[in-house]
Amino acid sequence: MSLKPYLLLFGLIGCASAVATEKTIYGLNENVALPEFGLEVQAKLDTGAQTASLSARDIERFKRKGDSWVRFYLAIDDAHEHPIERPLMRVSKIKRRAGDFDPEEEKTYTARPVIELELCMGKVRRNVEVNLTDRTAFQYPLLIGSDALSRFGALIDPSLSYAAGKPGCLKDSADE
Repeated sequence: MSLKPYLLLFGLIGCASAVATEKTIYGLNENVALPEFGLEVQAKLDTGAQTASLSARDIERFKRKGDSWVRFYLAIDDAHEHPIERPLMRVSKIKRRAGDFDPEEEKTYTARPVIELELCMGKVRRNVEVNLTDRTAFQYPLLIGSDALSRFGALIDPSLSYAAGKPGCLKDSADE
């Protein structure tokens, strides 16, 4: 009997555990800081969604010196009465759910503006792309999808909630 298959198996297990130790375990829900707005919100971490979504209202695209921008208000609570303006990164096409589909419109997607936003989860701070939509009908004003979760090096344990604790990023922490 050859030892090569066993050595290969142990080598693969060693590599897998080394990769896993570089990841951070987050729960299904986490507290996330939005440093640019001086705000902390509860977020749902959703590996089934590709993009991150932030609750916003009165979303308006406009041009500034030939560049595309977006103006919006946070739809998180009544305290956010001032408009926020950010450069428009792109427009995302989000697949509509079956209950949200209107056959008369013939579109199976919703176009949403995407901005870059700094998020802090646990002790990790990253710039991620976030689409803007009104999430007031949902429990969490921020949804973090798989693209952003990858940037955070996240492993999700759905049996946990708030595993990372309160956001504790330092202002000068490095981004990738």
